[in-house]
Amino acid sequence: MQERRPNLTDPAVLDALAHPLRLDVLTFLGSEGPATASQCARAVGDTPSNCSYHLRVLASHGLVEPDASGDGRSRPWRATITGFTTDAVDPADAAGAQELVAASVELDHHLTREYLRGRDQVPEPWREVDAHAAYGLALSPSELTDIVRRIDDVVRPYIQATRQDPPDDAEHVHLTINAFPRIAFRRAR
Repeated sequence: MQERRPNLTDPAVLDALAHPLRLDVLTFLGSEGPATASQCARAVGDTPSNCSYHLRVLASHGLVEPDASGDGRSRPWRATITGFTTDAVDPADAAGAQELVAASVELDHHLTREYLRGRDQVPEPWREVDAHAAYGLALSPSELTDIVRRIDDVVRPYIQATRQDPPDDAEHVHLTINAFPRIAFRRAR
């Protein structure tokens, strides 16, 4: 799939995405390609009927669409985007963007907890390279912007939805970056 990362500003779209399960289903479709509601349900740990509902919500906003690869009995869906930003949200609609970020953080925490619960079942080569790192940095806003842009430049060629040449042993890897000022630390001085 060719990269398509729209800047989402429509409050209704932001509201639709402010749900961890919808974000997870959208990520699954973007990573793995077309899938039925049942396949999505197995991937994200939900029921097919609930996933079907959430797929229809995503479709109503143009984020997924039916895929022509169905055989008449199955109805696969595919993502229409490979990612998104919310950079130009109208300040009046900022609450919707904040709810979307909150849902994304909730999903990240859920995925991390699930991984840690089953980590002993993960093949050793993956356990040896999984990572959790936290850094206390001293940065200006422009320096943080530069770091995030540079990380994005490093990561972007590996995005599963657009990568053309993954090695045979490639797996879907969840990478999250959170960066924010710790204002309370400054106040504590």
